[in-house]
Amino acid sequence: MDQSKAPVLEALEEYHRLDRYGFTPPGHRQGRGADPRTIEALGRDTFRSDVLATAGLDDRKASGGVLSDAEKLMAEAVGAEQAFFSTCGSSLSVKAAMLAVTEGDGEILISRDAHKSVTAGLLFSGLRPQWIPVRYDEDLHLAHPPAPEAVEKMWERHPDAAAALIVSPTPYGTCADLEAIAEVCHSRGKPLIVDEAWGAHLPFHDGLPTWAMSAGADICVVSVHKMGMGFEQGSVYHLQGSLVDPVRLQQCADLLASTSSNVMLYAGIDGWRRQMALHGTELLDRAIQLAQRLRADIEALPGLHVPHDELLEAEASHDLDPLHILIDVTGLGISGYQASDWLRAEQRIDMSLVDHRRVEAVITTADDDASAERLLAALEQLVRAAPSMPTPPKIKLPHGSDFEPDMAQQPRASFFGPVEVVPVGEAAGRIAAEQITPYPPGVPAILPGERISQTILDYLLSGLEAGLYLPDPADPTLQTVRVVRE
Repeated sequence: MDQSKAPVLEALEEYHRLDRYGFTPPGHRQGRGADPRTIEALGRDTFRSDVLATAGLDDRKASGGVLSDAEKLMAEAVGAEQAFFSTCGSSLSVKAAMLAVTEGDGEILISRDAHKSVTAGLLFSGLRPQWIPVRYDEDLHLAHPPAPEAVEKMWERHPDAAAALIVSPTPYGTCADLEAIAEVCHSRGKPLIVDEAWGAHLPFHDGLPTWAMSAGADICVVSVHKMGMGFEQGSVYHLQGSLVDPVRLQQCADLLASTSSNVMLYAGIDGWRRQMALHGTELLDRAIQLAQRLRADIEALPGLHVPHDELLEAEASHDLDPLHILIDVTGLGISGYQASDWLRAEQRIDMSLVDHRRVEAVITTADDDASAERLLAALEQLVRAAPSMPTPPKIKLPHGSDFEPDMAQQPRASFFGPVEVVPVGEAAGRIAAEQITPYPPGVPAILPGERISQTILDYLLSGLEAGLYLPDPADPTLQTVRVVRE
């Protein structure tokens, strides 16, 4: 196929060239009716390209094949058999993949570091999760992806599970041995789903960790808005092999997706694919070299450390995406939360990830020497400011085994069944009826159906005092907790 083509973008260009006008949604009519103050803030071009996908960009029967052609080009560019675009983020794509590999019931193996969107998939589907333990670094207090041996043991215990779902790369940039894990799954005739939201760029450069499709995964979900140049919510899920029915996968996605997909998100995905197919190696070469220089420069700053080797030890991750620059601020005597808040307030710099002792900057092909110098200058100022910051509150950090769920009830039954609200002091030992998720990175610390432990509550409460953010509990202050009614 001609990778210089971009069917969605070209159709949008033609739409404007022909000066078409639709008496259809969206009602703003390419911005004609939008509030002038909104136009001033967002720009008229934002509205100009917000047109209807069918009976607009394509005809009523979508006979022009604009979207399907763009998806075929994407599949060829990355070496997948099929690709499907989503405008509802990888959160929807993961749920669709979970539904597609099952018959609406049964078990699924899931790595314990799965994103909260996976929990939502369990609540929708009624699937029974069997949690694959991750490799937890007790010194760094950081979870690495599970080892192939851990996946094998879970298959031995649960041979009738429908599939395995692994997260790789993690938000920290650490990667699983996907090739070995795929072999474990395929030896049993079972599919492997990879939540590769942070890995959309991986197929376009040989110096990056192995892309899931190249490693043999059956379904791979990527977020184009994370490491690519697409808009927020732009996602692609890829498929290969014979273990997953492509029609069922697409129909499951259709059940969850919006019927009013945003053409701009499709166009962003389409244009980024063309850019990477034609220039990806060159662009990523520059990004990797920039990240390597930036890593060395940050490491040279007093009190800051950029982990590398310790993330790749025998009991750590299989590989590391060098574009994730993890910065340990322990040597400054402050917490990651303090560092992130100070950088945002004083330097107008937002960090990708923050935890009790680290912040992270993610480099993409959009970055250059100027943006790298801005980050480095901000960190130099942070080093100078740190001595005047108060001593951070101590967080009661749990051990890795404390995160292994004690599932007393299935997640769906706990979430949708009778609940009651109890003071947090009475929550230990009760069955959770909600998920409680430190964000970022968005991995639930407490899952619906799990028996709540005092250790995890102590971690969350002390974390809140130190700056931890919990977006999903009904009471974000965690003074109360929703539990299953007894």
